Amino acid sequence: MVEHGSDLVKAVVVLAAGVVAVPLFKRLGLGSVLGYLAAGLVIGPSGLGVFTDPHSILGLAEFGVVMFLFVIGLEMQPRRLWSLRREIFGLGLMQVVLCGAALTAAGVLAGAPAAVAFVGAMGFVLSSTAIVMQMLDERGETSTKRGQRIVSVLLLEDLAIVPLLAAVAALAPDSGHDTGVSRWVQAGIAVVALVGLVAVSRFLLNPLFRILSKARAREVMGAAALLVVLGASLAMQWGGLSMALGAFAAGVMLSESTFRHQLEADVEPFRGLLLGLFFIGVGMSLDLALMRADWAVLLAGVVGAMALKSAVVYGVARVMRARHGEALERAALMAQGGEFAFVLYGAAAGAGVIETHVNALLTAAVILSMALTPLVVFALRWLVPARPAQDMAGIQRIVDAAGAGEDGAGNVVVIGFGRFAQIACQSLLARGVDVTIIEQDTDMIRTAGRFGFHAYYGDGTRMDVLRAAGTVHARALLICVNDKDAASRIAAHAKKAFPLVPVLARAYDRQHAIDLIREGVDWQVRETFESAMVFGGEALRRLGVSEGDIAELAEDVRRRDAERLQLQMAGGIDQGRDLMHGSRWTAAPLTKPRRTGGALNDAAAAALEQKRAARAPEDDGRTGPVP
Repeated sequence: MVEHGSDLVKAVVVLAAGVVAVPLFKRLGLGSVLGYLAAGLVIGPSGLGVFTDPHSILGLAEFGVVMFLFVIGLEMQPRRLWSLRREIFGLGLMQVVLCGAALTAAGVLAGAPAAVAFVGAMGFVLSSTAIVMQMLDERGETSTKRGQRIVSVLLLEDLAIVPLLAAVAALAPDSGHDTGVSRWVQAGIAVVALVGLVAVSRFLLNPLFRILSKARAREVMGAAALLVVLGASLAMQWGGLSMALGAFAAGVMLSESTFRHQLEADVEPFRGLLLGLFFIGVGMSLDLALMRADWAVLLAGVVGAMALKSAVVYGVARVMRARHGEALERAALMAQGGEFAFVLYGAAAGAGVIETHVNALLTAAVILSMALTPLVVFALRWLVPARPAQDMAGIQRIVDAAGAGEDGAGNVVVIGFGRFAQIACQSLLARGVDVTIIEQDTDMIRTAGRFGFHAYYGDGTRMDVLRAAGTVHARALLICVNDKDAASRIAAHAKKAFPLVPVLARAYDRQHAIDLIREGVDWQVRETFESAMVFGGEALRRLGVSEGDIAELAEDVRRRDAERLQLQMAGGIDQGRDLMHGSRWTAAPLTKPRRTGGALNDAAAAALEQKRAARAPEDDGRTGPVP
């Protein structure tokens, strides 16, 4: 009835459904994704019938997934993406191949033709990027190591849609008119589109944004951000590739741009809204009539496929040395089929590989698996005990404090208040410096409060937290967290958003120190370097070495270390090994010997005499003096 009415009424119904369902489901601990799916089911054709065509929503809402991948790409600098190559092409490829083989074999054993079993299995292998990323984002795990491994698998699955579509074309019944030329042309177009997108993103977009920024019109920058996302998606679609892949590639190319944070802020509102619409559209697509007609087959297929895929995902994770808890979590998060399955099944139905009824049944199975995923993750809490919730009594969030108008900003902002920061802040406190502490451990926050610091709860890797802490007006930012990845992200955000604020950072090791220097920090120190120098000096003192020699040796080690660090910055971590004392590559003494070495016993004296006798013929032939 409303389908032919006002578009405004339909918009109000969609927004009202989401506004009511999502807070309710989050309050029940089921997450926002299941809330959106339930809202779509209620207002869709199988519910109240407010909408009769779910695809009218899905067509637009798919851009929510596209923008989500663009934002993820902005966080993935090329060198960071290169560091994940093992996870993407090792872990990801292994999971896709083994899950596909297991599900295909199960389909053949169930009596399905091999081609149908293969298409159905590979569609189910491609996990839902939207659902998995949304759940990771809600839990704050997107940037963690375990989250990055899941993201790597999702990226490989997005890439896999391209050869899978080619495989569907190869499996299509031979019409007698296909010469194979069109497939080569399509592959060439895809390569040209991808290369063109990378070239445009790398060489043209930065100058474009510099020109637009001079106009000082915020809405123009927002429009340009949308143009980049939609233009990259359109280019990939024309090339026969995934729109999400195009948006991700554009994001990666812009990840080192000075406008990265501005782009992320401009796209974020559209991403959240359209991603919610995508889940509502998926919920609308559930055909309850079809599910009732074939409920036994559908239920057995969904439960069996999810169980088998989860088992394989768990096994692959354990083979790749993931811990039991992480492997279980990954198996639960990636048990479902994804949105790319709709593309694959549609192409297979159009090519005549699967029948229309089978296409509808497979699509319903994927949608049902997407709806069950939040419940599976919720049930996982009973198998894997969650970490006890932190006691937030008496703890104030830095964002809330800033929103209430409280002046919590200090002269120095310190991120992290562990053992390192506690010692470093003693000098600041003794000098009367006003310090603001940002920490995620509530016990540490209470400890900082007892020492007289302004301590707040917050995630220092987030830009809104850094701004709320008053970093823009701070005289210095001290990064003292013990997570090197988090420290690097904070440094990158801070130097680009607050270029005039000095950034001092704690480095985990030598490679991390190099990474921090490249991020532009003003000063860094390896967390064990100074204590190890003092320790070595004390060892020499106990051995009777004079204070002057100890100071001279310490200065020599520091000089060599600094020179080696400069060489490593230019040529890689393996450079400058010859500068290390005791290096196996250089047989040189630490200092010039003050007296000639001698034998300590008769056996050693005999050995030295034999060595001199063996070298005598060589010495007789020399023209210079013999040492």
